[in-house]
Amino acid sequence: MNRKKLILALLGTFALGGIAATQLDQLIKIGGVAAVVNNFGKDMNKGINGLTGHRDTARMKTKVVTILSVGLGRSSAVGAAQVMGPPALVDKVAAVAQPEADLLGGTIRLKALIPVSSKDVIKSIRKVDGVAVTGIVDIKL
Repeated sequence: MNRKKLILALLGTFALGGIAATQLDQLIKIGGVAAVVNNFGKDMNKGINGLTGHRDTARMKTKVVTILSVGLGRSSAVGAAQVMGPPALVDKVAAVAQPEADLLGGTIRLKALIPVSSKDVIKSIRKVDGVAVTGIVDIKL
């Protein structure tokens, strides 16, 4: 879905459902992150490979996917990550889940990055063993 259609759909949702402005802004940002990764993921992957000096081979492949932050009953696209591993396993990766937790009343914040085979990280996190996160892409919207 192109950005113009996404914005029109979100505005329609706002008009019909009475979504608060901050929620609408967050929806646009979430859609924006996914759109950026879908449209420029291959370029991001080439850029990270250039930084690290990696070249894909028959035994090792990389790709860039969306990072989905996982909270209680919700998830949101917060950036992108490069994953690396055997081609058959990398092809199974749909996203990187990022569950978070606080320790000591929020003094310490824990974040894990887990390559997963489904973008539905609310029901369950189905990790893809044998694949690692090798790069992070920060997207400013």
